[in-house]
Amino acid sequence: MEVILLERVENLGQMGDVVKVKSGFARNYLLPQKKALRANDANKQVFENQRVDLEARNLERRKEAEAAAEKLNGRSFIVIRQASEAGALYGSVTARDIADAASEEGVSLERSQVRIDKPLKAIGIVEVRIVLHPDVDATVEVNVARSEDEAERQARGENVLARGDEDETEEEDSGEEKSAEFFDPEAQTAVAAEGGDEEASEDKD
Repeated sequence: MEVILLERVENLGQMGDVVKVKSGFARNYLLPQKKALRANDANKQVFENQRVDLEARNLERRKEAEAAAEKLNGRSFIVIRQASEAGALYGSVTARDIADAASEEGVSLERSQVRIDKPLKAIGIVEVRIVLHPDVDATVEVNVARSEDEAERQARGENVLARGDEDETEEEDSGEEKSAEFFDPEAQTAVAAEGGDEEASEDKD
């Protein structure tokens, strides 16, 4: 299907471009969202008649988006999820989850504005792109953690997964120390000497 774009659409074209798209994409997204019109002679004339108003409206929306981006850039939103000791989530964090977390902080975001390549599946801090306007992006941090305390530690730059590794290292070190004590030459000499004294005592008896 061919459509006339009423605004810039990422990876598709600029306002006024006539582009060919899949019918489902046009019917389910572009047309109902008023981002495009079917490309026929009547709609081409409608677009030309409305071009000035569309450009003015787009400019106004862009200014609003730029102002919003200044406030949003660099903000951090916390998402609490259960995860394994290794940090793998029992489930995932989706664009909807991120939009919901932002809403809880008083920031109104639509799921479609949150751009992630795939759901997040591990704890940690991830930078996420937010599309506020076809020409305006913002970047936020999503802090995925198992608790509020863990989220605060991650925000301070701590590696919350390091503790398990440290514990294993401490256990290994402890085992090595015990092994070293067991094979300590001085200790073996002392044991041998005690054994010799006991044998001498038995001979006397």
